[in-house]
Amino acid sequence: MPALSLFELNNLVRASVEAAVDGPVWFQAELSSVSERGMHCYLEFVQKSPDSSATLLAKARGQIWARTWALLRPYFEQATGQPLSAGMKVLAEAEVTFHELYGYSLNIIDIDPTYTLGDLAQRRQEIIRQLRDEGVADMNKTLQLPTLIKRIAVVSAEGAAGWGDFRSQLLTNPHHLAFSLRLFPATMQGERVEGSIIAALNAIYSEIDNWDVVVIIRGGGATSDLSGFDTLSLAEHVAQFPLPIITGIGHERDDTVIDLVSHTRVKTPTAAAEFIIHHQLRQQERLTSLAALISKQATAMMHLKRLQLQHIAATMPTVATKYIEIEHLRLRTFEAGLRQAVASRMERERHRLQLMVATISSASPDRILQLGYSIVRKDGKAVSNAATIHQGDTLNITFHEGSISVKALMNAEC
Repeated sequence: MPALSLFELNNLVRASVEAAVDGPVWFQAELSSVSERGMHCYLEFVQKSPDSSATLLAKARGQIWARTWALLRPYFEQATGQPLSAGMKVLAEAEVTFHELYGYSLNIIDIDPTYTLGDLAQRRQEIIRQLRDEGVADMNKTLQLPTLIKRIAVVSAEGAAGWGDFRSQLLTNPHHLAFSLRLFPATMQGERVEGSIIAALNAIYSEIDNWDVVVIIRGGGATSDLSGFDTLSLAEHVAQFPLPIITGIGHERDDTVIDLVSHTRVKTPTAAAEFIIHHQLRQQERLTSLAALISKQATAMMHLKRLQLQHIAATMPTVATKYIEIEHLRLRTFEAGLRQAVASRMERERHRLQLMVATISSASPDRILQLGYSIVRKDGKAVSNAATIHQGDTLNITFHEGSISVKALMNAEC
């Protein structure tokens, strides 16, 4: 059998492929690369092993020609909110081709966005599930909004229409509410969304005491550039940020992941400004009502106290009279007790004095002389020792009644 030329072999393969795959087919795959060259889009599809994402089971090249791409691109982006990009799973319809020179490829004629939407939603749900497992998914939602929101840190693209609308709405509000705004610039579309917003949040955190809330807004960009808001790292920063975060990313179709974990989600930057203004008005009304209630209660309290004071003033004379009577009675009782105590004390002292007088009287010289004793004096001094008396001494003897003088006839004997 003669050998085939390469062209003949490839032609044989082409015939076999066209015979085996008759007409367009739908297939599922993951995009590993997407690039636009000229008016055409070139893709690479892969299928990974369910056991290991690093193991490829199949790979194929594909292309979307200019006429189809011009229709398919806006339809897909409008339906999914994102452009075709690497890592995205798609359900595509293709014509299987084999060219003798360029080899096997898939000519894409349609892509079902609902399949991709399901995959994107599943990815978002997976991020939310992981945040819930970490216990941080609802942390920002549980923060209390300040009573009055006045100092607002804004994360947005510098010069973006959304930032201008938000700023104008707040600073020219018809209620003349005062706000302090500062922009922390960030990229709000493309590959740098995640990193630049995280950097802006870090900058706000470094001076966190200066701000009441954070507002992340985006306006004027394509809805196809929202994939940067659906990342785990950005969601973790938003969920765990210690100030309430309000998002107004301008996406009508669906919530992004940071919408789901932020404190408050509104649709547009203008809606974010309206939310803050309405919050201020509600709080002002509440404070006004509270002030009126306090004033009413204070007036009622003052009236009650005035009546109480008048009652006290009216009853004061009666109370004072009763008090004086009670004190008079207490004084009379005290006086009677005092008189009794003094009389009792005087009686005791009188009795003690009588005892002392009796004692003194019983020991007096007159009493002793009455008992028959006498006092012998020599030279005017009482004699208590007979040895001091000598013969011829003049002695004076005192009796109870009268006295005599005698001379000693002999010496006394001891």
